[in-house]
Amino acid sequence: MVAGSVSHVSATAEPPPTHVRAAFGARGEGVELLEGGLAWRCGEEDGVLLKLAANTAEAAWVARVLDTLAPEETRLARPLRSTDGRWVVSGWSARRDLVGRPEPRHDEVVAMSLRLHTATSRLDKPRFVDSRQDIYALADRMAWGEAHMSLSPEKGGRLFDVLAASRKHVALRPQVVHGDLFGNVLFSGNAPPGLIDFVPFWRPAEWAAAVVVIDALAWGGSDPAIVERWSHLAEWPQMLLRALLFRLALHALHPRASTSSLGGLESASQTVLEVL
Repeated sequence: MVAGSVSHVSATAEPPPTHVRAAFGARGEGVELLEGGLAWRCGEEDGVLLKLAANTAEAAWVARVLDTLAPEETRLARPLRSTDGRWVVSGWSARRDLVGRPEPRHDEVVAMSLRLHTATSRLDKPRFVDSRQDIYALADRMAWGEAHMSLSPEKGGRLFDVLAASRKHVALRPQVVHGDLFGNVLFSGNAPPGLIDFVPFWRPAEWAAAVVVIDALAWGGSDPAIVERWSHLAEWPQMLLRALLFRLALHALHPRASTSSLGGLESASQTVLEVL
């Protein structure tokens, strides 16, 4: 599996420097590397999480957005400013810890995605989106036919080429969306779902919902009927196809992906083919 919570964050085995922790008000002695190695919890009483950003401009943009965003029925892990007002210090950003853990409540994540993207629908396109050259941006462009390159046949390229022939024109409006919600949503009992990060893409809101569905089918153990439950969304078959192509291209490009981890996407492709 290569989905979820890894898109634009630099994993690091080195804890945040003391001056960074102090800048964000994390003065406790305890420092714990979270599962996946993508963030550090600093000071249990402080409740501060620090992560090293691969793109500081993007990290600052995400912090500014999450600072003021107010989607309905959604908890947000609010970002923290440093003592001098910055969102990023020496490449590190900070947020408040959020109670909860990921759970296989996939339909609730799709519903939250739609509420979230109602709230983000008026945001301007971030300047860094078109200039990104990471494998996630490349996989996204390939899924929409905006970029072309050879993909490893054994890691998803063969299936990508077969499915890409089924793309048809869509006329949905692009907007700022979170393109990697799977694994980034926390649940705590009956509390609203909690969003811990934002991975920005410039695509239709329906596509972001479809990425959640594809991830749920491929790696979350979801029943295939989830596809039908959200079939009222506009251009749904094509959004599912592009979401699947995005994950296939990413799988083929990702250095940690293997032929054995392709099985979930192959299974999801059978469900998508039934609605095309």
